[in-house]
Amino acid sequence: MPQVFFIPQNKEITVEPGTNLLKATDQAGLYVEGDCAGKGTCGKCKVKIVKGDGGNPTKAEQKLLSDKELSEGWVLSCQKRVKEDLTIEVPVQKAAYLRKTALEGGVEKLDVDPVVEKKALKLNRPSVKDQTADLERLLKKLDRNDLSVELRELARLPALLRNNNYSVTVAIIDNRIISIEPGDTCDQIYGIAFDIGTTTIMGSLLDLNNAEVLAVAAATNPQNIYGADVISRINYASEGEDELKQIQNKVIEAANEIISDLLKQTKVAKDRIYEIVAVGNTTMSHLFMGIDPTYLAPAPFIPAYSRALETEASELNLNINEAGRVIFLPNIAGYVGSDTVGVILATEMDLNSSQCAAIDIGTNGELVLAANGRMIACSTAAGPAFEGAQIKQGMRASAGAVEAVQYTGDGFKISTIDDSPAKGICGSGLIDAVAAMVDAGLINTTGKIINPEDNPDLVPEIFKSRLKQAEGGMEFILVPGNESESGEDIVLSQGDIRELQLAKGAIYAGLKILLKEADLKEEDLDKILLAGAFGNYVRKESALTIGLLPQLSPEKIVAVGNAAGDGSRMALVSKKIRDRAFQLPELVEHLELSTRQDFQEIFVDALKFNQ
Repeated sequence: MPQVFFIPQNKEITVEPGTNLLKATDQAGLYVEGDCAGKGTCGKCKVKIVKGDGGNPTKAEQKLLSDKELSEGWVLSCQKRVKEDLTIEVPVQKAAYLRKTALEGGVEKLDVDPVVEKKALKLNRPSVKDQTADLERLLKKLDRNDLSVELRELARLPALLRNNNYSVTVAIIDNRIISIEPGDTCDQIYGIAFDIGTTTIMGSLLDLNNAEVLAVAAATNPQNIYGADVISRINYASEGEDELKQIQNKVIEAANEIISDLLKQTKVAKDRIYEIVAVGNTTMSHLFMGIDPTYLAPAPFIPAYSRALETEASELNLNINEAGRVIFLPNIAGYVGSDTVGVILATEMDLNSSQCAAIDIGTNGELVLAANGRMIACSTAAGPAFEGAQIKQGMRASAGAVEAVQYTGDGFKISTIDDSPAKGICGSGLIDAVAAMVDAGLINTTGKIINPEDNPDLVPEIFKSRLKQAEGGMEFILVPGNESESGEDIVLSQGDIRELQLAKGAIYAGLKILLKEADLKEEDLDKILLAGAFGNYVRKESALTIGLLPQLSPEKIVAVGNAAGDGSRMALVSKKIRDRAFQLPELVEHLELSTRQDFQEIFVDALKFNQ
């Protein structure tokens, strides 16, 4: 059978003849973007054949790869079948999630009220006069006859007591003893909060004695091989039990990698982690828990469940204490998940009296409006443009991504992540670049890139040489080839502009509908909260220029970081806040946009750019 050797990772695997090369990279545990789920339309799964025959370029490769790339051996991994031994170069990218870990806040100001309870016990030794059984002796000392005990712990109890002079510590969740440990370990109570995002998975290890965040780690969600959006992943999981298990295993493996990283950073023993609290959109919660998401995709978008789900860590093969508990906070609706619950918790939208909107900008934009004693939520299919997907030279927010662009009056000032040579454009860079083009008069209100041959007087002289006609419309050279890493021009195409218009139009129209439902005008808002990493890095001025947000004073637009992750941490360390989370779905009104004619009308108008 063919051998595939990957460099510079120095990994070798054996595959069945005819195996798709994208699946082979996944089998090797390597990350390659697969935004289009292997359809050959995104052009992101590029790898280089260093040794071996990849065959003739497919139509997709001829369209999406340059002549230079083809001559150098670059291919789209989704387009190739392994027929013989190959040596493949997989580009190494600095992880796109690293900037997001910097946004992770703490919860130290909270009153600590963890669900996990630990008690150190010193038991009397048995004797001929006191022949009480070991378990009953322990329960009597606890003065808790309502407690059950894990069979695994009971099996260890006799030796544990006798080997430790009858001094043990008991870990309890609700009415269940989950762990019995030698000596006094009351100072060791830990938990992990997860934010399971479609693109990125974040994990935080907390000391439950004081709510201190001890470490943060993250990983790209490896389910991306099945597509950048939730619909692609739902469709894959719907193919059968094996496919559902495969896609679940991907996210569980990533969660375990994060757990391993957290333990390595802190030297905490995995058996001292007793609880995990997770949030995510409704699809991610289904896939994480191994629940069939099939009926989320078609109308009326019905999830299998919405309440909080609880199970043991061993049921999900998560590498913490075997009897540790995993809780996924409740969802609000089919496309408004527990991540939105986390945002509400962290921003206290349910507790304050201001008229406030929160927007978690991503592939599936989730919006909440709190006003006049009501909370109303909706979701809108913004698409993956904000993550750099479906953009011709888009990429995740990693080294070399154009992240900021400003029009200076005599040109563009461009910044890349880590000041590395430009490789592509991430979401914040896309918004900045389009806003700069609008400011420079290179895009009209409808979003059309102006052709200097048709309208020479409208295009500044300095930009005329950077506009070119291409298949599908005009393109603007954002970074010339002599300044980019690859030597190829980095461009914004007319198709890229349209993708951004669809994304920003969906977000803005969703907010307009929420305001309409609450009988409010845009100017009635006290503030708009931008949640998530994207919201933290996007420039307010650019968001206003392209019409992503209402025309409010920039001071009213506040980035709140990874509020969903903050909410999961809060629910981990505080039973009171967790109970609040459990009640929120009953307090939030869900608005389904797909059935509203006024949404379609507002959406069409929201596609325009401000001038």
